[in-house]
Amino acid sequence: MSGLTTHVLDTMHGRPAAGVALRLKRDGAVLVETRTNADGRVDVPLLAGDDLAAGAYRLEFEVGAYFRGLGVALPEPAFLETVGIDFGVAEPAAHYHVPLLVSPFAYSTYRGS
Repeated sequence: MSGLTTHVLDTMHGRPAAGVALRLKRDGAVLVETRTNADGRVDVPLLAGDDLAAGAYRLEFEVGAYFRGLGVALPEPAFLETVGIDFGVAEPAAHYHVPLLVSPFAYSTYRGS
């Protein structure tokens, strides 16, 4: 299965991050805007099949709004408001999974499966 998927894990609370707004961009243009579901995932691939092309992409996650929505007191300005992940697609026929593990003060990512 080729395509691009993502999910968000809230490491502060130890659970999936539901309702996180995110955008997928290429060359500065927004390709997709969506939110994570109750499992912290998007319901369909961000890009699937022939829609995924080789090149540079950016995922942006609105984590400040997510944590504020849970009642987490964040400083102003928040240490992390929008987390941007720049990544490259070298093999468009492959599956690219880009997870985000996030708390109000740290995040990590990796190429998942």
